[in-house]
Amino acid sequence: MAMASRPEGERPDLLLIGRPGNAPAGVAAEARAAGATAREIGCDLASLADVHTAAETVKELLKNGVIRPLRGLIANAGLSVVDTRNASADGYELTFAVNYLAHAQLIGDLLDSFVTPARIVLVGSNTYYANWVRRLMTVPAAEWRDPLELAEPAGPEVSPTLKAAGVAYSNSKLAILYYAHELQRRAPEGINVSVFEPGFMPGTGLSRQHRPAVQRMGRGLQRLPLPGISSLDERWAHLRDGNFVVIDKERDVMPIANNPGRERRLWDATAKLLRSTAQADS
Repeated sequence: MAMASRPEGERPDLLLIGRPGNAPAGVAAEARAAGATAREIGCDLASLADVHTAAETVKELLKNGVIRPLRGLIANAGLSVVDTRNASADGYELTFAVNYLAHAQLIGDLLDSFVTPARIVLVGSNTYYANWVRRLMTVPAAEWRDPLELAEPAGPEVSPTLKAAGVAYSNSKLAILYYAHELQRRAPEGINVSVFEPGFMPGTGLSRQHRPAVQRMGRGLQRLPLPGISSLDERWAHLRDGNFVVIDKERDVMPIANNPGRERRLWDATAKLLRSTAQADS
């Protein structure tokens, strides 16, 4: 809505890709009421075929001149899955599928459609490593494994636990950082890739699969005076390529999240996972 409410001439056309239903339609209608050109595109992020279809819809709108050239993409879908035995429509562990693979699919499909200068922003999280605050709150850090293993749902013998759910979430967010670094190396010149950590976000649908008690805790924390996000308009213009922004400050990632070997391996494994899905669909 902040983008939709910019003055005419500074206001982008908006394409809102998300789960079909009242929510994206309502946001699109609100953006149009503010004066923006906004369209919703229904897409189940747990289905890579759905994501590919959404990307094709975007390309068709661009080709027909219905919307102005593509200069930005914000990849912010996310969820935390309690039971890591749950699989996406493509058979991948649901957290990894939605939080990471869906974004890689969408960005890969649209990468040749950008007009430079352009920016791709992925929403990440500091949960990839443990500090004293996260240890106190029992927020698990990432436990990185080969990406093909991370994409596998847990076996039927594995009982769901909050720790396993947290590790899966943190792994998916570490994957976002690895992917962003490798994407920046491979993206056409003029496309800037950044990862944005918005801080704790109670009141969103992130924990919608958790127990009611956990969701009530989130709603309670939402009422606390947490730090807000200041305007980043000027700061975004000068970000280093591949940079990590936490709320409103540029940060260097921890050594675990800057690993070219893992980043190349993730890139190759991602191509294999997406290709396997495309071949199965065909």
